[in-house]
Amino acid sequence: MRKAIILAAGLGNRLRPFTDEAPKCLVQLIGKSLLERQLAVLESCGIDDVLVVGGYKAEKIEALGHTLVLNKEFETTNMVWSLFEAKDHFGERGDLVIGYGDIVYEKRVLEALLACTDDIGLVSDLGWRTYWEQRTQNPLDDVESFRVSDDGYVGELGQKPESRDEIQGQFTGLIKIRAGRIPELFEVYSEMDKTGIYDGQPFEKMYMTSFIQHLIDLNWRVKAVPVTHGWLELDTVDDLTLYENLDAQGRLDALCRLS
Repeated sequence: MRKAIILAAGLGNRLRPFTDEAPKCLVQLIGKSLLERQLAVLESCGIDDVLVVGGYKAEKIEALGHTLVLNKEFETTNMVWSLFEAKDHFGERGDLVIGYGDIVYEKRVLEALLACTDDIGLVSDLGWRTYWEQRTQNPLDDVESFRVSDDGYVGELGQKPESRDEIQGQFTGLIKIRAGRIPELFEVYSEMDKTGIYDGQPFEKMYMTSFIQHLIDLNWRVKAVPVTHGWLELDTVDDLTLYENLDAQGRLDALCRLS
């Protein structure tokens, strides 16, 4: 038995005007919303126990009949806070898949993650450079560090890289927690310093990569699950324009097959 949580509470300011009246996860990408695409892939892999953590315009998600938990503090918090708003959904049976609300991915990507048996699996795109070069003129200005040991375990992520040597993949926003470690997850979170600063952010705005790094520092084994392409992040209007143009040119499939 597996379950999934989709983190979709954010304001989506960089996607305005498309997020003026709807949350980012309901923005249409080539004819379907991001949420609709994620749910279809999860269902194709046998995961139909899915909870959405909403915040901004959450009523739009609820109106579609999706199981929803509300992050009431969505304007002043970040992904990790949203995740633990859903702690009652974690349970102790079955692995937990966590996905950002602004991504889409192919079935093969999710299948690779589900096959991971380590404490935590993080999907890492080995083809990040080709993808980022489509999105920005200076990829190093936007990507984050992702260091992996020879046996495939993540040692560092989420930092500002000084060179491409620090980037052995890019974290995609897709995570799996092994069932046996789920009960400890909230315990670790609750014991963190609430007055601390984590990669420049206060506790309530802590990045997911900062929390995962904290787990790594506590000797959790976090496995990089390598893929090459097969996913997209929709963060800005420029992203949306790029994907629509690539699709019109018949070139989007090289990055991610949406059909």
